[in-house]
Amino acid sequence: MSELVDQAPIERPFFFCGIGGSGMLPLAQLAQGFGYVVAGSDRSYDQGRTPEKFKWLDENGFTLFPQDASGINSADQVLIASAAVEDTVPEVARANELGCKRMTRAELLAELFNEAGYSVAVGGTSGKSTVTGMIAWIMADADHDPTVMNGAVMKNFADEANPFASARVGSPRVFVSEVDESDGSIALYKPTIGVLLNVSLDHKSIEELRQLFGDFLAESGCAIINLDDEESRELASRASQKVTFGIHDQSADITVEPDSIEQTPLSIRAVLIDNRTREVFPLELPMPGLHNLANALAAIAAMSAAGIEITRCVYALGRFEGLARRFDVVGTSESGISVIDDFGHNPEKCAATLRTLKATESRVIAFFQPHGYGPLRQMGDELAQTFANELGADDITIMCDPVYFGGTVDRSAGTERIIDLIEQHGGSAQHIGARDACGDKIVEIAKPGDRIVIMGARDDTLSAFAKSVFERLS
Repeated sequence: MSELVDQAPIERPFFFCGIGGSGMLPLAQLAQGFGYVVAGSDRSYDQGRTPEKFKWLDENGFTLFPQDASGINSADQVLIASAAVEDTVPEVARANELGCKRMTRAELLAELFNEAGYSVAVGGTSGKSTVTGMIAWIMADADHDPTVMNGAVMKNFADEANPFASARVGSPRVFVSEVDESDGSIALYKPTIGVLLNVSLDHKSIEELRQLFGDFLAESGCAIINLDDEESRELASRASQKVTFGIHDQSADITVEPDSIEQTPLSIRAVLIDNRTREVFPLELPMPGLHNLANALAAIAAMSAAGIEITRCVYALGRFEGLARRFDVVGTSESGISVIDDFGHNPEKCAATLRTLKATESRVIAFFQPHGYGPLRQMGDELAQTFANELGADDITIMCDPVYFGGTVDRSAGTERIIDLIEQHGGSAQHIGARDACGDKIVEIAKPGDRIVIMGARDDTLSAFAKSVFERLS
């Protein structure tokens, strides 16, 4: 591995502020796997939240400190912190005093990624983590030993030794990563293969997203583009070389026979067509939803561009176990009530999950925890339309107050506004401020055959909440 930070020696230590976060933890794993000394702090560690995660970090060589700046003690340290972390956070203030170099998570990841000889970057508003996991599994199954950076635990790589497998340390010369447009950092990556899944409103305006994703396609050696997505299709001309995919656009390089699609509550199958050769392949995924079929086509298109035979790809995907919190079935009670844990937090992700639920008969109880006051203001109207449009008259949406772990964010507009908008659009929704009280309500109203989905982001305790709801129903 070549030198990364200002040509510093490999023993220069990294300190991760927020080391337990879904983006920081896997990056810390990679840094340690590549030989760096890694330490960190986290507000959740101080608050006693998700103690099993921090116990694992401690037992696996990550030195943990309280978030009080006690871990920042040398100018040689490199502080890894989100750009959103305020200067008043003790670690940041202390690092500034000592003159420590500061890098964002994305800057460090991009350094590691761009040094790889062969790299695959997965971008888009929705589906990045799943497609990254699919590509990683195909490459690993084909013995290419990829290093992987993901935003969710990949079940195929998780085991007792590493239950937090949102990263995989493999060869530093082969790198697969999801890349983020929300902070503009997608512009830092120079991938051999760049995958564009979709472009829709999330953290930035549509005009900003068009610029970012268009530049991403232009920077990619070969671009993988979703022709079913209008915005992505319009940007295709920015790519110098491309492979296209789509379920509905039959002109795509990788597509499916429309009449062959069969869905069940837990799987989907179809006949895949490679229009470049007119070959056909049976594809069966052990996970439901048309969006996951599209995700599989994206992964296959990317790996086809990388030279892996489609037969090998579809065989691997038949054994793809999915990702934690991506339509993750917690369990089904004896009365037939299912509880699903899901990362849905923006309009497109929520719509994909709700459509999958409504593809089969059953009432849906959708619990949603907004992942912040800022995002709620940015996409509140679209979220309300999503819940109202995707759910039926018998379904119900229950929302608690947004995630808030401190800081100076404007909290004047909360969940109540979204509930009002859902009702204006014809949906059935209820605001209950405290999450535990939402759990009480869900257990109270659940009936045999219901499917309950727990949705939200930026809060690792949501999985524990989903499990607790299921245990109470069982």
